[in-house]
Amino acid sequence: MKIKDRPEFRSKAAVLTFGPDVPVAEAVAVMSERNYGAAVIVGPDRKPLGIVTERDFMRRLLNKRMNPDETTLSQIMTTDLKMARADDDLLDWLRIMSNERFRHLPVVDDQGVIISMMSQGDFVSYTWPELMGRLKEQARATFNVSPSLVMIIACVAIFAAWSVTIFAQLR
Repeated sequence: MKIKDRPEFRSKAAVLTFGPDVPVAEAVAVMSERNYGAAVIVGPDRKPLGIVTERDFMRRLLNKRMNPDETTLSQIMTTDLKMARADDDLLDWLRIMSNERFRHLPVVDDQGVIISMMSQGDFVSYTWPELMGRLKEQARATFNVSPSLVMIIACVAIFAAWSVTIFAQLR
């Protein structure tokens, strides 16, 4: 399945973006008000320069005791961006995000302009039904045993129960 085929891709709110010179305090206020965990830092051409997440605030700002009023987003943003295209395979990206431990994936058009941002949560809603289907198949395969094996197990269980009863009476 392609990223663009997900209902979440079509129904997502606009990507929250900031310029690189925006003070961290300002970005945090907007992100908190709108309940966003990440924002994309873009240049004037709306091409991503970086991303800032709650983790960046913790590790690169708070941990270093930097002043959020004096620190700009460009000073703490993650610049090693992984970016997808709408036609990319969803499961490929979910695997990459899981293996490389990042949760937000900017989606860009053919010119590299930000058009959306997907999160691992957006992808989980796709994989959960698939996972349940695989578990059902595995359970069927595991418990699909021949009738003769079931009879043998039942006989052993009955014999064991009978033996315990007899042993208890002999004591």
